Amino acid sequence: MNKPNLLFPTPVWTSQIDDYKKLNETMYTYIKEAQTKDQKGINKSNIKGWHSKDFDLKDKEPKNFINCISPSIKKVMIDMNWENERQTIKISNMWAIINIGGSTNTRHQHGNSTISGAYYVKAPKNCGDIIFYDPRPAPVFYYPTATSSNFLNAQVNGITPKEGALILFPSYVDHSVNENLSNNERIVISFNITIQV
Repeated sequence: MNKPNLLFPTPVWTSQIDDYKKLNETMYTYIKEAQTKDQKGINKSNIKGWHSKDFDLKDKEPKNFINCISPSIKKVMIDMNWENERQTIKISNMWAIINIGGSTNTRHQHGNSTISGAYYVKAPKNCGDIIFYDPRPAPVFYYPTATSSNFLNAQVNGITPKEGALILFPSYVDHSVNENLSNNERIVISFNITIQV
């Protein structure tokens, strides 16, 4: 029998940024300076962790970061066959989250965006996988028991963070972050992309 056609797949792109160590050093300093200036941060999906206010995208550090991840964003446009001439690709907002031991992020999604991203500045062992949930509503109501999970039947999938790794995904996909079981900081830069005419 032939393999099944995948009619409504949910893409999640992962890539490793070139020369990420230098980039991470720069962004670490930028994020820690922001944390020093605003130790309270804001509260969204974070439990115990620190969530920054939105970066000023005119600052040189975020501008350099955007240049580094732009090829990966362009790859998404190509893979999705999205028209590139008349549409504008814009990073609408960007922020950082520092999860210390015991910190998590509850299940959420990023509304009013097309693609969202997570980039790992610090990712120690056992710091908390990012978890993605099946966005299709029907399996929530009834789903047969599987003997083991695979790419066709899994309702939940996780990706272990790695320093220098970039994850891009549709903004409508619910996701959460498992508890940081390490004693070290898990630092992620998150952002949203809008694609509009």
